Amino acid sequence: MLDKLLEADAIGLRLEWVGGLPLWEAHPTYRHQKAVDRIRQSIRPKEGGCPCVHVADVYVRFPDGSYKRPDIAIFGREPEELDEAITLLPEAVVEVVNRGYEAKDLEIAPRFYLSQGVKDVVVFDPYTLLVLHLRPDGAFRHVSPVELDLACGCTLTV
Repeated sequence: MLDKLLEADAIGLRLEWVGGLPLWEAHPTYRHQKAVDRIRQSIRPKEGGCPCVHVADVYVRFPDGSYKRPDIAIFGREPEELDEAITLLPEAVVEVVNRGYEAKDLEIAPRFYLSQGVKDVVVFDPYTLLVLHLRPDGAFRHVSPVELDLACGCTLTV
């Protein structure tokens, strides 16, 4: 499966396999990537929190067998996989909305991540500055810039 996903990447498509369905989008824009970089630079551990290991745009294989590429995945430790899809469940994920793919980022992704056991899902729309912070116990709306505390003990600014 991962081979097919990487072949799609080679021709300019970001392909994910979620719950048995293929989802695709074009490669992200400069605005999107700037937002990802800015958010990653702000990720830091709170005292006594996890080490906040974060990666951008890598395949994660989830417990149900789905493959997704979160814009940012935050882990409680270093993943073991260096040359294949990561199988360690992220503590948190951040998705930055890509224009034209709002439904994927705002509707499909958050439900999927929460169903797989991710504790914090953050969705940022760089066009409207909307920040959604979703947890198993509820959803919270903010306007960027906002500092968020994650269940794993990390803090980030969106």
